[in-house]
Amino acid sequence: MLEFSLAAFIASFALVVLAEMGDKTQFIAMTFATKFNPYKVLFAVFLATIANFAITVAIGQLLTTVVPLDVISLAASSSFICFGLWTLRPEKPKAETQKTSRFGAVGTVGAAFFIAEFGDKTQLTTISLAAQYRSAVAVLLGATLGMLVADGIGIGIGVVLGRHIPQRAVKWVSAVIFIVFGLAGIYEVLPSKVGLTVTALVLAALIVASALAIAFITRKRGLNQKRR
Repeated sequence: MLEFSLAAFIASFALVVLAEMGDKTQFIAMTFATKFNPYKVLFAVFLATIANFAITVAIGQLLTTVVPLDVISLAASSSFICFGLWTLRPEKPKAETQKTSRFGAVGTVGAAFFIAEFGDKTQLTTISLAAQYRSAVAVLLGATLGMLVADGIGIGIGVVLGRHIPQRAVKWVSAVIFIVFGLAGIYEVLPSKVGLTVTALVLAALIVASALAIAFITRKRGLNQKRR
């Protein structure tokens, strides 16, 4: 029979809320809330969080031996750059958007969160709590609730920003947040593996590639607007 520890629940809730405040995933929640329905964003955060933390709690510290955190962090950071570029893509016509957005928001936000949480400090916090308290259910529930509270704050801020800032500005701010977090994540991992020189070259190449991609997307959007 699974044991429920109130101390583990409270500790997990409090520590994850503190760990998530100002974290990249909170900014991601805020960014997505400027684009998608906030309730869908929160639901996607819930699904991704409970799935990620369930794996974390079940596997515990064994997770880091199966898949090195450096590999996970690089994959997550690379995905941030891709999401940043995706944010700037030209909008589809409203009729087409209505057909595809029913599950698109939940799927997109859920995928971003699930990937982002691997190797993140909230996941490492959950691993430590699961090992310390040996109460999987309490840690899972506390950590998930803590994540929803912290990211709910971010979503609320995103909704306010979305109402008071022009959509074009929101797109650029969102893209910059994603790309900067992606580059920062890569910088945290690569120097210890390949040295500063190679890291600088990789980052420079990614910045140039991102700039070219942004120029292409901007040009494509301009052409689409002229056709209309």
